[in-house]
Amino acid sequence: MSANGFTTAALFLPLLGALVAPALTRGLQEKAAWPLMLFLAAPFLIFASHLPEVAGGAEVTGGFAWAPAMGLDYAWRLDGLGLTFALLISGIGVLIVLYSGGYLKGHVQQGRFFAFILLFSFAMLGVVVSDNLLMLFVYWEMTSIASFLLIGFDHERAASRRGALQALLVTGGGGLALLAGVMTLTVMSGETTLSGLTAKTADVTAHPWAGAALVLVLIGAFTKSAQFPFHFWLPNAMEAPTPVSAFLHSATMVKAGVYLLLRLNPVFGDMDLWQIVLPLFGGVTLVIGAALALKQTDLKLMLAYTTVASLGLITMMTGVGSDVAIEAAALYLIAHALFKGAFFMIAGVIDHETGTRDIRQLSGLRGKMPITFVAALLAACSMAGIPLFAGFMAKEEIYAALTEGGWRALPLLAAIAGNAMMGAIGFAIALLPFLGAQARHAETRP
Repeated sequence: MSANGFTTAALFLPLLGALVAPALTRGLQEKAAWPLMLFLAAPFLIFASHLPEVAGGAEVTGGFAWAPAMGLDYAWRLDGLGLTFALLISGIGVLIVLYSGGYLKGHVQQGRFFAFILLFSFAMLGVVVSDNLLMLFVYWEMTSIASFLLIGFDHERAASRRGALQALLVTGGGGLALLAGVMTLTVMSGETTLSGLTAKTADVTAHPWAGAALVLVLIGAFTKSAQFPFHFWLPNAMEAPTPVSAFLHSATMVKAGVYLLLRLNPVFGDMDLWQIVLPLFGGVTLVIGAALALKQTDLKLMLAYTTVASLGLITMMTGVGSDVAIEAAALYLIAHALFKGAFFMIAGVIDHETGTRDIRQLSGLRGKMPITFVAALLAACSMAGIPLFAGFMAKEEIYAALTEGGWRALPLLAAIAGNAMMGAIGFAIALLPFLGAQARHAETRP
């Protein structure tokens, strides 16, 4: 099999893992996490093998005839953006599967949970490598369905069902807008692939329907990435088990929208509408999300609202659109996936061991949970932008982009205010539950 054939096969490995997960878990219980993580570890290694080519500026492509009678191909493409996302999804997915083995130890539906996580991974990988527009949409909707199943995993709880349904309605509705946008772009350009669309940028932006197509695409992206005024569904999705929050709602699914914006920036980036709408809505989302985070006392809600804020920051930088701004958006996207994924797993450990996520009821855990304390401090340092951490490098790049060639005052103020509030939240989570005398009602389990 050729290298590209291995990559095509790697895209389907998580789906195979989803199919075997229930039976494997019945036999191995929580130990099933170890063989199941291989269905994501193998794709990670295969994607990583393309790093030298992509770093050299090449694009790696492949696929096969999907529906020849309709002229549709299963066409995938790995460039810098797609490969970055593919590595994040598969790499963090390995850690989430292993974490879930312990977090859901003894749960009667653990096999079902593993199946849903791997199904979601399959769908998310498809989104970020798809070159065919219709293929991208199919995977896009599949992520919404898998997210619905994961958010509503504890389906006996009304709050879980309500959060899952709300997420499905918002992101599914946005998906219909995206479908209309994709169809419009195909009619406008005569192209069915993202690479072909990019090659006809001048024709697309000059078309009378360009504004309508852009608005439809933005609705799809904004609903998926919880941009104002669609930000409300993400905090309500925190009813999902913590591994879901760490994987879907910080590192992967909620970034599908900003992925699409980054992917289409070469097409729409020179349009006035793009340059106005993205910085405006991204900046508003950043400030509102960070401000709302300060009002929360539930660890997961604090993290959820700062995720909303971070997605707004990435959207804002994509709208700024300079080369430095796009680099800053990509760098912050990576840093955020790492420190926020870690923070969600830390919140899950605290909840699992103490039985509460209320920061007002947590203190003095440093002695009983020293490793978790150190991990929380490291995540907080990155989130706050302390030097030598990935978050620091990303934020320095953001400020450089916003002061390049003259100050962009409003985006810069939004970035400074939002980052300051998010930094405060990061250190609140890293310090308050661990310092002081241990609360008697939050004693760790033996």
